[in-house]
Amino acid sequence: MSRLGHVAVRVQDMARAKAFYQSLGLRLTWDADDWAYLQAPGNGDGIALLSPAYTAAGPHFAFHYEERSEVDAVHDRLEAEGHSVGPVHDHRDGTASFYMKDPEGNWLELLYEPAAGIPSNVGAEPIPVPRISPRPSSAG
Repeated sequence: MSRLGHVAVRVQDMARAKAFYQSLGLRLTWDADDWAYLQAPGNGDGIALLSPAYTAAGPHFAFHYEERSEVDAVHDRLEAEGHSVGPVHDHRDGTASFYMKDPEGNWLELLYEPAAGIPSNVGAEPIPVPRISPRPSSAG
């Protein structure tokens, strides 16, 4: 896992919610009738705004991964450990993920984000994903 990448919240008025988060400095990356995705310009951290019509997922938080294979591997490991996990599926924005509940009942998403960033359907340039530098080994 590379980072806690986004949260998703349910909103009743998409226009009002988008305007509010844009006023805080977030940039609109994806805009659809049923959901929108806004990101911090510096690092790509995001918030997904889910309209009442959006039924693919509800409010959740998401861990982002640098490689699709990492999402597949963690999915298979969690399933083998007996956790209930949804299928890994490809999204219309170039990402891939699955949803599950943690042991306390909180929804989370485990998501692959392309290195170039999440493509935009509103003409914005993708915000490249911050990469984690390998930690120096400690001799000793």
